[in-house]
Amino acid sequence: MKIFHTADWHLGKLVQGVYMTEDQQYILQQFIQAIDEEQPDVIIIAGDLYDRSMPPIEAVNLLNDVLAEIILEKGIPVLAVAGNHDSAGRLNFGSRLMRNSGLYIKGQFTKEHTPILINDDYGEVHFHLVPYAEPAAIRSILGDETIRSHQEAMQKIIEHITKEMDTSKRHVFIGHAFVTKYGAEEANTSDSERPLSIGGSDCIDAALFKPFHYTALGHLHKAHFVLNETIRYAGSPLKYSLSEHLHEKGFLVIDLDEQGNCSVMKRKLVPRRDLRVVEGQLEDLLKLPPSDDYIFVRLTDTAPVSSPMERIRTVFPYAMHIERKIIRQEIPHAIQAIESEERQDIDLFRSFFTDIIGIQPDEDTERLFTEMLQELLDEERETVK
Repeated sequence: MKIFHTADWHLGKLVQGVYMTEDQQYILQQFIQAIDEEQPDVIIIAGDLYDRSMPPIEAVNLLNDVLAEIILEKGIPVLAVAGNHDSAGRLNFGSRLMRNSGLYIKGQFTKEHTPILINDDYGEVHFHLVPYAEPAAIRSILGDETIRSHQEAMQKIIEHITKEMDTSKRHVFIGHAFVTKYGAEEANTSDSERPLSIGGSDCIDAALFKPFHYTALGHLHKAHFVLNETIRYAGSPLKYSLSEHLHEKGFLVIDLDEQGNCSVMKRKLVPRRDLRVVEGQLEDLLKLPPSDDYIFVRLTDTAPVSSPMERIRTVFPYAMHIERKIIRQEIPHAIQAIESEERQDIDLFRSFFTDIIGIQPDEDTERLFTEMLQELLDEERETVK
């Protein structure tokens, strides 16, 4: 059986004030083209179909169009679960009706667990759909007061599934969680993915998934395996934050043989506009070849720069963000430098500038500070009058 494993579409995503819907439509058309080329038997979407619980209408229409093309026109079943960004109730609506057409979507976790059975030349493959749910919800649904963490919740869920599992069949788990090697705390792979818990561990031990021949995960935006090659994150199809600018985006192609052995291949997707970082002094960056990519700019200028975004966009019209890269030296007395009220304003500025930047301000910088300070004082006087 050939399976496409994808996740974290985040339809309706807003990045630095830019809606990514057109970019998502572009990348999903590539995904559909890959379906035509590879002819998979099953498509998995492991959570976070939308970026928020109430997505914009454009995102809803895009998902509707893509699923209709895959399921109704191409006749390929889609198996999906809700992620932590999705509205479980909204995704769950109509799920029983849509099963007859080939869309198997589980938005809400339920105590009654029935795997989805899909046949290939060697018999049945059992797909276990487990949507994201808070430990408190799992505790209530399973009636188990010992469940307090994501680890305990997943452990009980898998015990619940395996209790009636037919071990003579092949089994695929589909879930949305923060799974790590041995359940140890690890950094998230992306700033665009919100944590699953506040004040407690949201990590789950990958060893829990050993009963399954393949585990298709969503939540982390970088494609990788955990503990072994059969426990996988597909990653997101697009870059959604600065922390993802070095990721290679795409989806996974899994070939499941008669015995349940898996071979996994990553297939890359090429975005309409890449998201990348450029770094240097402004005058040097303005000499770079023009690009329509989404650009995050790190300026290394030590002197003030006027209208940096307007100037950067003459070369990079889709620049998203500019930040100043500060080469910091030791600043043990940064706060002490501004404690003395008796020091003159310019002395305070010089001390602060030196502590933060590491060098003394030049004449132009001091003049600009003085002019801005005078403007503020003049405005304050006018207000008092």
